[in-house]
Amino acid sequence: MEMAWPFVVGSGSSSSKIAIDNKIEQAMDLVKSHLMLAVREEVELLRKQINQLSERNAQLERENYILRALRDRHRQ
Repeated sequence: MEMAWPFVVGSGSSSSKIAIDNKIEQAMDLVKSHLMLAVREEVELLRKQINQLSERNAQLERENYILRALRDRHRQ
């Protein structure tokens, strides 16, 4: 026995099809909005992490420069 799709073209009123289409579109828009918000939040967190890592890298580079200078001074 073959099952029919509940939204077969030609059955029911066109206004109910439009209402269903509108609800589907609204649901898709809501999903899109939630996804975009989640992506924006994740991007913001990653930007902060990148900034922190860049600052830490700069600090370590300065420290490395000083340590190498001290090492070279003691070698002479």
